Amino acid sequence: MRRVLGSTALFLIACTATVDGQGLGERIAAADDGTVRLAFAVREGICGDGETFIRDRSRGENNYIGEWSGKRGWRERPCDPGPARVAITKLGGSVSRVRVYVGGDWPSDGSRITDLGTVSAPAAARTLVALAGTERRAGQAIFAAIIADSAVVWPDLLVIAKNTAAPTSTRKDAVFWLSQEAGDAATEGLSDLADDKDQDREVRDQAVFALSQLPADKGVPILIRLARSNKDPKVRRKALFWLGQSDDPRALALIEEILTKG
Repeated sequence: MRRVLGSTALFLIACTATVDGQGLGERIAAADDGTVRLAFAVREGICGDGETFIRDRSRGENNYIGEWSGKRGWRERPCDPGPARVAITKLGGSVSRVRVYVGGDWPSDGSRITDLGTVSAPAAARTLVALAGTERRAGQAIFAAIIADSAVVWPDLLVIAKNTAAPTSTRKDAVFWLSQEAGDAATEGLSDLADDKDQDREVRDQAVFALSQLPADKGVPILIRLARSNKDPKVRRKALFWLGQSDDPRALALIEEILTKG
């Protein structure tokens, strides 16, 4: 199936809403050209200054996961624990840009703004993931969904990552965030993605990279299996490259074995 874009895509997003999210997708789809705003609670550890950066304190005090400007002194700015604020720009019925902020307030000026107010975080996450899966310029919507409170989005991200009709850049974003959020089930999905010879080359490479970002007990065994037995020599080479960056003794043992046996 070809990729569906524009107002038709937004209609499809509206149809994905579940009971507690019913109406959010429809309201985004029905909004006129301009900016659609919404806000929702973020998960524990996420904070931002509402303008220049977003930080994930659960991954370390200095883990900045979004820096939107080079303003001086941004590291000294306060870090507010929410809410997330998402601005969706529509042009010609399609999404032309998605911006994500945490903390702060919306500016009072501006025209052609549809403000949806504060919405359910899980419902927002589902709607935003659906948006990213269908709209070419909505990749930041995945990031917004990732930081939503009480939202489980990795199954939907796996669907996007495997969907050859979705934009390649969006699929790569989905794989990256899968690697960050991965539990055992998501890790298995990444492994399947790297093994799938029918997938786009860039997406498979991103899946191998994502596996290299997992904790060693999860990622290294899968990378070793890929390096040993994947039928695609480029996947084997990529897996070996990331194993070489891991400083894991199992990786060194594999490399020694390969070189010894020729």
